[in-house]
Amino acid sequence: MFAPHPAPPRTTLPIGNDHQSRSAVLGASGLGWVEFDLPGVGIGTAEYPDGPTGVTVLSIPGGARTAVDKRGGAVGVSGGFPYHHALCFAGGSSFGLAATSGVYDELLRRTGYATDFGRLPVVSGAVVYDFTPRDNAIYPDAQLGAEGLRAVRTDRVAVGRVGAAASATVGKVDNVRAEWGGQGAAFARIGAARLLVLTVVNAMGVIVDQAGNIVRGNLDPGTARRRHPADDYADLLAASTAELVPAAGNTTLTAVVTNVRMTDTELGQFATQVHSSMHRAIQPFHTIADGDALFALTTDEVTVAAPSLRLGTVAGELAWDAVLSSVGGPAGRAALGTTGRGSRGNCLVSGSEVVTIAAHDDRDHGAPAGTGLE
Repeated sequence: MFAPHPAPPRTTLPIGNDHQSRSAVLGASGLGWVEFDLPGVGIGTAEYPDGPTGVTVLSIPGGARTAVDKRGGAVGVSGGFPYHHALCFAGGSSFGLAATSGVYDELLRRTGYATDFGRLPVVSGAVVYDFTPRDNAIYPDAQLGAEGLRAVRTDRVAVGRVGAAASATVGKVDNVRAEWGGQGAAFARIGAARLLVLTVVNAMGVIVDQAGNIVRGNLDPGTARRRHPADDYADLLAASTAELVPAAGNTTLTAVVTNVRMTDTELGQFATQVHSSMHRAIQPFHTIADGDALFALTTDEVTVAAPSLRLGTVAGELAWDAVLSSVGGPAGRAALGTTGRGSRGNCLVSGSEVVTIAAHDDRDHGAPAGTGLE
């Protein structure tokens, strides 16, 4: 049974990958699923439950041009190439970069061990620091990376505490106020254009919905109320409260995938625009205590006018939905292309489709026991 609330770790036990008692779990359902339909794109997750920690693998076998936008004070990315066949998001901080080599290994097997230059795969890795709420040194290794690729599916992706977000936390003005984060996703199809947002939210900031409510993070255990970090830091600047030490090791990893053609310049600006828009959902964002990275990828299949501006604006709203889905929140709008931002309850928006959240996983409760909020 997983603890309902992340707590500062006890003294780290001498337990690493060599001491695991349970096998990897592939394709866990978390809070539920977001359906998507983007030809040539798939997503898989795998976890070591003894961590818990895991990987999320985005697979594009046909390849996709890429722009990478990196922000914050501690970015953990290997590669960051302008073209990719896969991305590997992982827990385990710098140790988790080992999972990327497992994705390479599996891709090599799939080509029949072909090593001619034109068939070499291109994979980048990005990691989150997820040791804070656990007391072991288990990390995603090459074997788990390969398992994540084997678990790829092309019809839906799990949200909640799954994959690279198995031990993600948010709202870490102070460790005792942290709550569970998660993996989120959202998908939209508008005419010929298709957009898929995948995000692993392990932020120092809190998660905010479209109505301005703090829905996860910085939960005061004494009052059972969530507080905006700006209020805490204003108090500190005025020297009216004791100093709070924010948790180190915070990261939000995001991939935005589309089939719309863009020039390299347009794709780079698209990445910047969407990443910048996410500050509405995560507050504060891109801080010196964070290491955020967004990968914008295109399969270059369809042409639309002014793609960077128009698509970037829509993708920014979709990214907000994806962040909320990471903690089981409502998407906040009925469907892309409709007027208004009214909530449709406990659901995720997928273009004109609504994908209902499945039953909650034990790991996804965000509040401490005994507060009445769990």
